[in-house]
Amino acid sequence: MLHLIWTCIIGLIAGAVAKLLMPGKDPGGWIITMVLGIAGSFLGTWIGRAVGHYQEGQGAGFLMSVVGAVILLGAYHLYKKFTA
Repeated sequence: MLHLIWTCIIGLIAGAVAKLLMPGKDPGGWIITMVLGIAGSFLGTWIGRAVGHYQEGQGAGFLMSVVGAVILLGAYHLYKKFTA
């Protein structure tokens, strides 16, 4: 249970840092920010494993979580740009 709470806290912080690094109109409040950070962590883990930085069973660190969240936020901005 404590691992889940810790994951949510780190996700919230990583999502907030990503929103600070990528200016623009972003969706949602703190829950969406937390989901963005957690999804960014999954993306960061996947990218890290693809380039050989992480081994099986290892998760992304904070920096890679922020990188993943920035990528997801950038993809959202591109999607909104082309659909508007």
